[in-house]
Amino acid sequence: MTIGEKIQTDIVVAMKAKDEHRLTTLRMVKSALKNKEIDKREKLTDAEESQILTTLIKQRKESVESFTKGGRPELAAKEQTEIGMIEGYLPQAAGEDVIRGVVQGAIATIAEGGTKPGPKDMGSVMKVVQQKIVADGLRADGKVVSEIVKAELAK
Repeated sequence: MTIGEKIQTDIVVAMKAKDEHRLTTLRMVKSALKNKEIDKREKLTDAEESQILTTLIKQRKESVESFTKGGRPELAAKEQTEIGMIEGYLPQAAGEDVIRGVVQGAIATIAEGGTKPGPKDMGSVMKVVQQKIVADGLRADGKVVSEIVKAELAK
């Protein structure tokens, strides 16, 4: 079952349970998926669906930050709840140890071609790491990955 199909069945469950907040959140997610599908003019792959959900989560996190700074804790709490709902449809986020292993593997792969990459090679290392994370079916926050890459290249 794809993410889109799972969301559709959960929308029906939320309607029956009269869970208004969950229903509006799921409808918003479904419309984001549908809009991307219309733009692309073909079915979305699982990776593309996951990418859209990741983008939605990132937007919510920025909103939480803004609402917290603006003194609106009730709106920040609402956005935080939505983040939790959306994350339920994504694969489990990779831990720092898993990410560090992927980063070290990527650095070793790049080092086979010649010299060991340094901090100036961060862009190329990040590209390889992100591709490996997606290929392994993992999910990782870009900020965490960036920090780990920076730390590993500094060694």
